[in-house]
Amino acid sequence: MDARPKTIYLPDTMITWPWPRAINPHFEDMKAEVDASFRDFKALSPESQEAFDKCDFARLAALLYPNASKEHLRIGCDLMNLFFLVEEYTDNENEAVAKERMDIVIDAVRNPHEIRPEGESIIGEVARQFWAYAIQFASLTSQRRFLQTLPVYLHAVVVEARDREQDHRHSVDDYLKLRRRGIGVKPSFTILEMGMDLPDEVFYHPVIGDLADCVIELAIIDNDMISYNREQAAGDDHNLISTVMLERGLDRGSAMAWAAHYHAELQKRFIDGLAKVPSWGPSVDALVKEYFDGTATFVRGNHSWCYESQRYLGTRGPEIQKSGLVPLLPKANRKAP
Repeated sequence: MDARPKTIYLPDTMITWPWPRAINPHFEDMKAEVDASFRDFKALSPESQEAFDKCDFARLAALLYPNASKEHLRIGCDLMNLFFLVEEYTDNENEAVAKERMDIVIDAVRNPHEIRPEGESIIGEVARQFWAYAIQFASLTSQRRFLQTLPVYLHAVVVEARDREQDHRHSVDDYLKLRRRGIGVKPSFTILEMGMDLPDEVFYHPVIGDLADCVIELAIIDNDMISYNREQAAGDDHNLISTVMLERGLDRGSAMAWAAHYHAELQKRFIDGLAKVPSWGPSVDALVKEYFDGTATFVRGNHSWCYESQRYLGTRGPEIQKSGLVPLLPKANRKAP
């Protein structure tokens, strides 16, 4: 009997990506400030607080938005913290509880100057304070788009809770469709445009929309490939690799290779698509270039953070990034419903 530990091979999906890793120069100062502010909410159990500390979401924001101003970086940090709280407050809940809590978040950002009701979940006050600060430094168009994209993301979170409750599995296409909404990238992109006013005719142009879809799916693939080991061990099948394995009858190595190939196709589609972006005049074209450089750097930052934080790979992230080899974690006993 072969007693050697099983390993997963993680292909380096970003080896040819033209946008390099960069980190915001305000990171170190901002991290202490944001982490302390978040702890003041006392929104997490000791166990969840420990998990939060290992994630280092201030680093994530600094990698996603390396060129952001100090104020916009703070907004990015607060948004990543809010997303963590959304996950913590819905992951083990049924659809009804998840919907109740996500409705609170939506109401809080729509009414940032109103005191939250007594006895309400703390997630409402976290969301309210986040948005009350953000609107001081965000263009009106970026505010409008955030308020359009955030509910779409939160609704997808509720659907994911329902899927877990019903043990429902999606096809690969349906999974990606739901995940594009549920990963939270679109509301995160609005931080890239907080210092600009991109006209609707530009922002909603089909070519621009396709480019945005490409980078969202790139982030999904990287996240799901790197998080797969932790999630399969926890018995969580809401992952692209698990979905590909089930639908296509592949082993995990072949599913990883499929995902890496699809990632390469999306990269090419994005880079080729940049050459097809129409011109709206020099001033608008400069904003469009800045925006898509930001989305491309966002993808790189997400990939880098997956290895640099301890969220998915513990303390071995840098080592695993070099070797591509991840020891397969044993499956934990699933809790009874």
